[in-house]
Amino acid sequence: MANPNEEVDVNRLITDPHAIDELNQEVIREFRANQGKVSGPMEGMPILLLTMTGAKSGRTLTRPLCYSRDGDRLVIIASYGGAPRNPPWYHNLIANPLVTVEVGTEKFKARAAESSGAERQRLFEAQARLMPFFNDYQQKTRRQIPVLTLTRVA
Repeated sequence: MANPNEEVDVNRLITDPHAIDELNQEVIREFRANQGKVSGPMEGMPILLLTMTGAKSGRTLTRPLCYSRDGDRLVIIASYGGAPRNPPWYHNLIANPLVTVEVGTEKFKARAAESSGAERQRLFEAQARLMPFFNDYQQKTRRQIPVLTLTRVA
């Protein structure tokens, strides 16, 4: 599986909010136009769209994220490319855990929850086996990268 950083300057994305917004909007458009498939640095990777409510703004925000599965749950990792702080979307999920998830052509409501301890470690390792760049991100930062689960709600 390709490393998503090969064609993307992660440092620029972290320091320039407009750059990440532009990339996100491009990926979102392509995802929705192609039944969940994207090209470029994220081609072939399991991508979902996560729509959430902003913690401070209250606005609806959508972000494309890599994911893995753990039974019926989806797993996402708040790596932020190994930056010293968590990505803004992480704070949104902690404040407002009810989200909308799009996987392929399916769209559903879910509840986000942060994992901890042995479960967090198990989920991180499982996803990092599929996408080894998550190990690289963890090595770049002193913070423990959060791992969250998304569980479908009725």
